[in-house]
Amino acid sequence: MTNSIPRYNCPGCGTALTWDKNNPHRPFCSEQCKNRDFIAWANEENRLPGSSVYDDILSNDLDSH
Repeated sequence: MTNSIPRYNCPGCGTALTWDKNNPHRPFCSEQCKNRDFIAWANEENRLPGSSVYDDILSNDLDSH
């Protein structure tokens, strides 16, 4: 049985990495890649797939009070 360390690519820059619990920026390779990803989400450059046609199911809860 082989106990190999999982390998993956940084989601920010694509650098090949090994999964290391000592990497504080995991799954990113660096703080810079982690921050770049956060900024892209904050600027709405990244999105989860879905339809914007439907309202949030909880949005009507605010109107009832």
